Amino acid sequence: MSNELITVEVAYARPDRQEIVPLEVPEGTSAWDAVQQSGITDIFPEIDLDSQDMGIFSKVLRDPRHHALKEGDRVEIYRPLRIDPKEARANRAGTRR
Repeated sequence: MSNELITVEVAYARPDRQEIVPLEVPEGTSAWDAVQQSGITDIFPEIDLDSQDMGIFSKVLRDPRHHALKEGDRVEIYRPLRIDPKEARANRAGTRR
């Protein structure tokens, strides 16, 4: 990691509330570490970082613990799906399988 600071954001949303936490971190900070430093788990205690996916601008990260952030990145924490997307589409279309 370098001593240069970069500005990133950490985001989480529920149907009733969303938060985007801006923060400055040293260049080379991992997505996982930025989430930890953001304090977003204090705002949303239901977040389980061991089981929830994270991504950068809607692209899921394979290993957030080792993904180095770049200036302007927004780390998103994704809620678990309640229903399979295919089933949801079928329910909306009235053609439940």
